[in-house]
Amino acid sequence: MVSNRCKIVVKEVLKGMGLHFMVVDLGEVDIMEDLSNEELKQLKLALFSSGLELMDDKRAVLIEKIINVITEMIHYSDEAPKMNYSEYISEKLHHDYTYLSNIFSEVKGITIQQFIITHKIERVKELLFYGELNLTEISFRLHYSSVAHLSNQFKKITGLSPSAFKLMKGQKRGNIEEIGNITPINNTN
Repeated sequence: MVSNRCKIVVKEVLKGMGLHFMVVDLGEVDIMEDLSNEELKQLKLALFSSGLELMDDKRAVLIEKIINVITEMIHYSDEAPKMNYSEYISEKLHHDYTYLSNIFSEVKGITIQQFIITHKIERVKELLFYGELNLTEISFRLHYSSVAHLSNQFKKITGLSPSAFKLMKGQKRGNIEEIGNITPINNTN
């Protein structure tokens, strides 16, 4: 799950099946009942028909949790963490960052850092599109070291400067769910 809309859909599916849940969060569901194999199969089908997938592979679940932490951190929080991203992700998921990074890279084909950069640029596009913040404020909010660093990274990813992008108000932005399913970038900042 990568959005609040997904959480709503999961809650509806669980209620429709008469299941009681303690937690429905991005990438995590904790239900009170023990499910039989048949109930588990029905749950998988119901989620699938809603465009979602029940993951029970530990690596896939961990990758989904990494994606959810990054998505939440960049797209749904007004404040970036007060520590660097690697520490934040490691702390949130209770795993060593190197371990998380290795699994993520192996499965997704890009590094966590590249995934974060892609999401940050998509967030910059969104903030530029709505025009509520200037580039300095966006740079600060997304924890860039400077406006120049943001501008350079933005141009490297999009081929446009932020000001050129802003002039193209109709530029198509990517769906959050599809970010990261891209060709890897060669930037380590």
